[in-house]
Amino acid sequence: MQFRQKALSKLQSPEELDLPVRLARPQGRLVLAVTVVVMAAATFWAFTGSVHAKLNAPGVLTRAEGSYLLQSPFAGQITAVRAEEGRTVAAGAPLLTVRTPQGDRDVRAIDGGRVTTLFAKTGLVVTTGADVATVERVKDPDDPLVAMLYVPGGSGATIPVGAQVDLGVPSAPRQRYGVLRGRVEAVGRVPQTPAQISGFLGDRSLAEEFARDGDPVAVLVQLERSTATRSGYRWSKADGPPYAVDSTTPVTATVHLAAERPVDWLLP
Repeated sequence: MQFRQKALSKLQSPEELDLPVRLARPQGRLVLAVTVVVMAAATFWAFTGSVHAKLNAPGVLTRAEGSYLLQSPFAGQITAVRAEEGRTVAAGAPLLTVRTPQGDRDVRAIDGGRVTTLFAKTGLVVTTGADVATVERVKDPDDPLVAMLYVPGGSGATIPVGAQVDLGVPSAPRQRYGVLRGRVEAVGRVPQTPAQISGFLGDRSLAEEFARDGDPVAVLVQLERSTATRSGYRWSKADGPPYAVDSTTPVTATVHLAAERPVDWLLP
């Protein structure tokens, strides 16, 4: 009964048409405006925006023709070492002498290049097939360096030729000198085994490290040249380090992949 009386009194009261109606408070209008702007921007980006993906991978600076492990074809004691690390040797040049039961035998370079690592020492006893040196295949000392990256096998197909690559060099702090600039020159078609990696780099331990999570795909990166830097290559900071970078230097690469659309719209 009480509710009925309230309803009747409400019906009998005059309509308050002359009173202003407040649709929303100022704070509410501001929130509404911001929401509309954000939704409009999100819709525009969904149709026209893109996501820039990146891929990180380990690698090493080397020459385009790689290096090789020189192994002793004889067993015996090393009586003389004729090579030095950093020196260039010609194909067929003797690097060391091994004393065998049949007499002294010279271990010679297979191809010409620069001796980067020398395992042999005078007085050391070696077996047939023992590693005695690593020789980098280089015809001209001024030939440019390249970066060889090793990415997981399933990621090779996502890397386009020509993609920009930033290379971090441990001996050149990134905060001070920036990163080396490069471009993808070629991408391997099939994963490489540790033996294949070692055959190109001339370093078994490095090959095992690169293949630690499975056989990787090799990616060749051409470094961008510059006459304005001491190293002869372009860095993200103008001058780069005040010294040259050498082959066999490890690098950490960031490969900038092609931009991807965030949403694929399916229309009937």
